Amino acid sequence: MAVSIVLTNQKGGVGKTTTSGAIAAGLSKKGKKVLSVDLDPQGNLGFSLGMNIEDGHTMYEVLKKEIPVREAIRTSDEYGDVLTSNILLSEAEMILKGENRQLILKQVLKEVGDDYDYIIIDTPPSLNILTVSGYAAADYLIIPMAAEILSLVGLVQLKETIEAVQNSVNPGLQVLGILLTRYSQRTNLARDVQDMAKTVAFQIGTEIFDAKIRTGVSVAEAPAHGISILDYSPRSNPSKDYREFIDELLHKIKNQA
Repeated sequence: MAVSIVLTNQKGGVGKTTTSGAIAAGLSKKGKKVLSVDLDPQGNLGFSLGMNIEDGHTMYEVLKKEIPVREAIRTSDEYGDVLTSNILLSEAEMILKGENRQLILKQVLKEVGDDYDYIIIDTPPSLNILTVSGYAAADYLIIPMAAEILSLVGLVQLKETIEAVQNSVNPGLQVLGILLTRYSQRTNLARDVQDMAKTVAFQIGTEIFDAKIRTGVSVAEAPAHGISILDYSPRSNPSKDYREFIDELLHKIKNQA
């Protein structure tokens, strides 16, 4: 059964989707079978992995139970398989119905869990039914957070949502860590945010990843080309940092398994 990892932060612009794509690309390069799941109606993960998100089946049809999940899975050239999304998924509150509606995604992914080593789930920048469904379907949770003061806002609410899921539909969910992005070690602000993030991490029962993703123009450019940052600019600081992060991620999972 695949190890499932969900990435979350209700604040946009923190590098969540870039990080999801980098994990998928990095694990694929290590020979792992990877399925990327885009739960964001903006469809950015699929787009950044080279998919035409308006072509083919999507998560909307799968969650609406119009088609089997295997019919919606698409294969990228470099980054494994992808379940894409588009704006139709914004209707999730209406299509996910029933007492156990937050478990529908988990049931869907269980059908293909034996086909993969890892399932990477990208969530929207909000705490809605799609995000909670991602938490319910995952083994591990990662919080990308920009090294800025405003990124700390809302983490208390995020903590409460995680705990609610752990106390109900997914008691096995483990918070693997907070990943600092847009990081500049030369600034006092980044160091101050890091110290505050450590406090938040402690409250959530986790820690900050040793790897930190430095700023770089390639981070913004890569998605526009439908290419992972690891391929678009392999020698850039962010690419080096993401490779270090992926190694640390695998080490943490191995130790917690």
